Amino acid sequence: MKSLLIASALIIVGSCAETKQSTQTNNLENTINIIDKELILEYSNSISVKDLKSRLIVFASEDFQGRGTGTQGQKKATHFLKDFYKSKSIAPVIKDSSYYQSIPSSFFPEGIEASENVLAYIKGSEKPEEVLIISGHLDHLGIEDNATHFGADDNGSGSVAITEIAEAFKIAELSGYSPKRSILFLHLTAEEIGLQGSKFYVENPVFKLNKTIANLNIDMVGRVDKRHEKTPEYLYIIGANRISKELHNISEEANKTFTNLELDYKYNAETDKNRYYYRSDHYNFAKQNIPVIFYYNGEHKDYHKPTDTEDKINYPLLAKRTKLIFATAWQLANKKDFLIPNKAR
Repeated sequence: MKSLLIASALIIVGSCAETKQSTQTNNLENTINIIDKELILEYSNSISVKDLKSRLIVFASEDFQGRGTGTQGQKKATHFLKDFYKSKSIAPVIKDSSYYQSIPSSFFPEGIEASENVLAYIKGSEKPEEVLIISGHLDHLGIEDNATHFGADDNGSGSVAITEIAEAFKIAELSGYSPKRSILFLHLTAEEIGLQGSKFYVENPVFKLNKTIANLNIDMVGRVDKRHEKTPEYLYIIGANRISKELHNISEEANKTFTNLELDYKYNAETDKNRYYYRSDHYNFAKQNIPVIFYYNGEHKDYHKPTDTEDKINYPLLAKRTKLIFATAWQLANKKDFLIPNKAR
């Protein structure tokens, strides 16, 4: 996650958010019907602790040198992701088949080398021009003061979660259950230096922004913060109701049906002094009036320190959180209509 110290003052998007929303309801609550419950249960079983751990051990290793934007370590990370998608026959969306959306050094602050987002997708069977974007940043802080910042939670956890979600959807597709809409698995660079990878994508979208149903952004989902030390089965949900309360209701219903986590809305308040809503890549999509959810476990003592290592990840909890995002994504990719925006109520 990008540091608050480099976050600029930004215009608030969407409707008012409440500090406590765990039981928030509105008129649409009773109209949310879970699609394909048995299929979701079946394919979410492919999301495993073993796979998440084996990938994160590599992704947050010394060999990747903290994945600083434009560095050789970050290039190794993008190659790792590309090779994963190729091995699972999950297609590239960029025409040159490289899986990369190249970003020139001129786009970045001075001193940052060229970098790339990684894009893979599963084509929708009925509405291929419409898309759900599942995103998370692949970069971290690199090497500072001769110390590698491994970024296992920030955002190695989100990066490997996306790969597991992608694999689950691919297994479903191979079994004859393609999503109705396309799903874009978007690994973003340069989040730590100002949300630059997502900024580049929305300025150069592969799918039309007005055909994007939502953005589910995953940034730090592998740890437990101090607030929840005694109740670790939780996840912070930020932004879900700000542009479309229907998205909030789908998220709540998916959780109630499949994972039963405590969904904590503390940081969704517009008065939140941490301003997390503005500090990860979903915000560039929100500025385009695209409904978003930011999935987050909160800060911990190793945040932005070299001690954010993979051995501290709670892998069973990471898997459960990933299953919630998969279930939510299934609903969005397969629902009949676009989400109802708040302004239309």
